[in-house]
Amino acid sequence: MGSTWDTPRLHTVTHVSERPRVAEASEGEHCCRSFRVVLPGGRAYWTVVDDDYAKVAVADEFLFELRFGRDRAESTSRVYAGELAAFLSWCGQGGRSLEDGARHLSRFVLDLRTTPTARPGAGQGRPPGPARVNHVLAVVREFYKHAVAMKAVDGDVLGALYEVADHRHLPTELRPEGGGLRYRARPRHRLRAGRSARPEAASQAEWEALLEAARSWRDRFLLVLLWFSGLRIGEALGLRRSDLHFTGSSTSVGCQVAGPHLHVVRRENPNGASAKSRDGRTVPVGPWVLAYYDRYVEERLGCPAADGSDFVFVNLSHQPLGGPMTYSTVRQLFARLARRASLTRPVRPHMLRHSMAETMVEAGVPIDVVQALLGHRSITSTQIYAPASQRRMRDAVAAVESVSRQRRREHRKEGQ
Repeated sequence: MGSTWDTPRLHTVTHVSERPRVAEASEGEHCCRSFRVVLPGGRAYWTVVDDDYAKVAVADEFLFELRFGRDRAESTSRVYAGELAAFLSWCGQGGRSLEDGARHLSRFVLDLRTTPTARPGAGQGRPPGPARVNHVLAVVREFYKHAVAMKAVDGDVLGALYEVADHRHLPTELRPEGGGLRYRARPRHRLRAGRSARPEAASQAEWEALLEAARSWRDRFLLVLLWFSGLRIGEALGLRRSDLHFTGSSTSVGCQVAGPHLHVVRRENPNGASAKSRDGRTVPVGPWVLAYYDRYVEERLGCPAADGSDFVFVNLSHQPLGGPMTYSTVRQLFARLARRASLTRPVRPHMLRHSMAETMVEAGVPIDVVQALLGHRSITSTQIYAPASQRRMRDAVAAVESVSRQRRREHRKEGQ
């Protein structure tokens, strides 16, 4: 069972009705899917609807609060809606109420582990791994906590999701200060996940093949920018022309950052693109990015409809002309370029980000600098690019031996 990733459509709240409960249909009749809802002011979030496109009220309340009450990105609500739609479909198809779904969550875990993923991506056609399953379960638990708080389900269901544990087996540094035994709620359902696999990165040969297959300077600039900046695709599609400070000095516009660079800013964008982090950052750019941007600007001048748009990446050859590019447009672009370049596997935008990170690590860039450039909040997210390879471990042992020899020589000199 995979999450539903529908192409964003401009449906407003008037296009869907509400359905109060989830599992009152007979077995095999109920299927849920994620669905994008655009509010009258233009802001959007993802919800869960049934076969009749009626909103599942208890899920919709949770996702609405996640998006606007907790200020999470639209892309986050999209992921949560997909995971939640998978769970609610499982409940509905088995004739289970929400309370029964919580009590039989182990069966849902088994279903996840044995059902190939349907959504497009690297794992399509294969059952999800432990990390993916654990993420789905985390979304389900958050949904139930909200449902209990809203009195949509009985509070007893939390006992089926969590067990009470004490902190005696936690590492010392994770235990709370002070004496006495402390208790915490621990999820009952969680798979053992091994070490995070090294991210799937695009090779330089693949990137160059895509670049040669591109037929517009806009597409070439996008490829070059992703390769040399490590931006997430949502960050790139959300860029405004005012974010690009591609001159030696930007003090005239009130920016004190030296050298050519761009600013990553989280905004609400009509194309659904969004920066993942609330914290903005600056990313330096080099000659390749500057050169390809100049050619793209010349090309863009040939599309008068783009003059009024502040977005960097806009539609130049299809409707709406001059409108900002969307995620689906980029997915189609990368698939088309991969076919044209006769690549043996699909290359996705995020694979270029992984390539940039791995290249920096191989070049000896300090891990904290890599973290800052990628916009990771936690250093652990960056450390996956720097595994302890055999070469690095051998170099470490050689370094210890070198220091030991040097110390021995110094000790002998002191004894003479």
